[in-house]
Amino acid sequence: MAFHFRRLCMSSALLLVVLQLLHGVSGQLVVVEDPVSAPLPPLVEQDGSEGVVPALFVFGDSLIDNGNNNNIPSFAKANYFPYGIDFNGGPTGRFSNGLTMVDGIAQLLGLPLIPAYSEATGDQVLNGVNYASAAAGILPDTGGNFVGRIPFDQQIHNFETTLDQVASKSGGAVTIADSVARSLFFIGMGSNDYLNNYLMPNFPTRNQYNAQQFADLLVQQYTNQLTRLYNLGGRKFIVSGLGRMGCIPSILAQGTDGKCSEEVNQLVLPFNTNVKTMITNLNQNLPDAKFIYLDTANMVQEITTNPAVYGFTTLDKGCCGIGRNRGQITCLPFETPCPNRDQYLFWDAFHPTEKVNLIMAKKAFAGDRSVAFPINIQELASLN
Repeated sequence: MAFHFRRLCMSSALLLVVLQLLHGVSGQLVVVEDPVSAPLPPLVEQDGSEGVVPALFVFGDSLIDNGNNNNIPSFAKANYFPYGIDFNGGPTGRFSNGLTMVDGIAQLLGLPLIPAYSEATGDQVLNGVNYASAAAGILPDTGGNFVGRIPFDQQIHNFETTLDQVASKSGGAVTIADSVARSLFFIGMGSNDYLNNYLMPNFPTRNQYNAQQFADLLVQQYTNQLTRLYNLGGRKFIVSGLGRMGCIPSILAQGTDGKCSEEVNQLVLPFNTNVKTMITNLNQNLPDAKFIYLDTANMVQEITTNPAVYGFTTLDKGCCGIGRNRGQITCLPFETPCPNRDQYLFWDAFHPTEKVNLIMAKKAFAGDRSVAFPINIQELASLN
């Protein structure tokens, strides 16, 4: 379908203003019902034994943020109902009705849920820390329209701070080096560099770079950032590619024919191609390092091609949101979400439901080469 970038960008900027205005008066404008918070069964049964790896360190954006934006001045927050309606304890800052993909991966690794950097204290950090921040990107300016966010460079700096804190209590950096090397590093960045940078009219990047040039810029920076994590002791890395962003409700809502924007889908393809090449190069050039690539687009494509197999009935609307495709305005405070959340691919205008997150976690953990390359997470974790 014909898709106009400027129209998307103006709508996104308007969404920010509307969401912030409604934070204070949402009870007057939307239906309020008593939130239901019900604990769901874990992805795997926890038996109290040690995990497969010492720790999981997480870097990324709102797809895996679990509360780091809660206490910073930011438009990008999810610490209110109905976010977390299916999470034991209610809203935490996760941009979902329940668990995120990395929550599922942590469970499959035998680890507890990884705490947010903003809240982790004492021994909590020993199983890992989540540094992800909604609206964050590879580029430092990405997400600026949301005001507060923690870009990837700052997330890496926060990881350094964690290492210093643990080392000071554990006999120094040499003492913890082996544990860090055996730990897993999950990185999921790049979505906001398109949605909240390249496609925004108040950013210059679209006028400065074509699609391939922008992907080259991003992955050059990405390579330097991942190498920095390697130099800090990381050796086992999981790097997630971008999904089919032209099919999320916020972008579907900009069209009139109900079809995905192939223009947006094509825009991000060079990034994924570059990241795959980067993974190969890093594995060749960094001694003892093992990087794997998660093909998020293929995972979601397999689900949307066979929705009945997974029990999905609604692939093009958010469970919580307002307007066309429930994607013109994302999930508002105390808005009443759909009751059949397990039948929805998307929770809100941008993010998948818990059910999708856990399906993807299982695929990433034990899937074949079509979703995890050159090995999956389970195989990466078992490497000496």
